[in-house]
Amino acid sequence: MTLDISVLGRYTYLATELFWGAVAAVLLYRANALRKAGGTILALYPIAYLWDRYTLAVGVFDIKLRTGIDIAGIPLEEHLFMVVVPGLVVGFHETIFGTE
Repeated sequence: MTLDISVLGRYTYLATELFWGAVAAVLLYRANALRKAGGTILALYPIAYLWDRYTLAVGVFDIKLRTGIDIAGIPLEEHLFMVVVPGLVVGFHETIFGTE
């Protein structure tokens, strides 16, 4: 059984990004890796933006449960996604393998 969060309507995608972003922030804070994640995010963001812009333009995917707020041609939630995913990766990596 899966939890149906679509009851959040147009805020569903935003809520999931905020939830996982909070998880990433906690991991990064605990691992003292906020700066490391910031560098990774800055390096990957332009590539992710172009990739996302292209995939949305050609119709690779359609995001239905989103706020409808677009920034620079892509949904707000996608911008958050491009920050949250590398943040989670670095957060988990540093939590597992980081040194104290």
